Amino acid sequence: MKIMLGLVGLILIFAVVSTLLLTGRSDENYGSSTRRNTANLTLIYVVIIFIALTSLGIYIWRA
Repeated sequence: MKIMLGLVGLILIFAVVSTLLLTGRSDENYGSSTRRNTANLTLIYVVIIFIALTSLGIYIWRA
């Protein structure tokens, strides 16, 4: 259990540091590509929600 908590802690620290390093850089064309970015994010959310609901259904069906 301690190993898992340590692993989660390391992943959390890595994610925070990576996020802070990436936010230092800006994208000059972000304003002009807002539509494409929104479409990509929507597609990502749809796929993730589908996978999550499918996984939940399989979990409930197996229980």
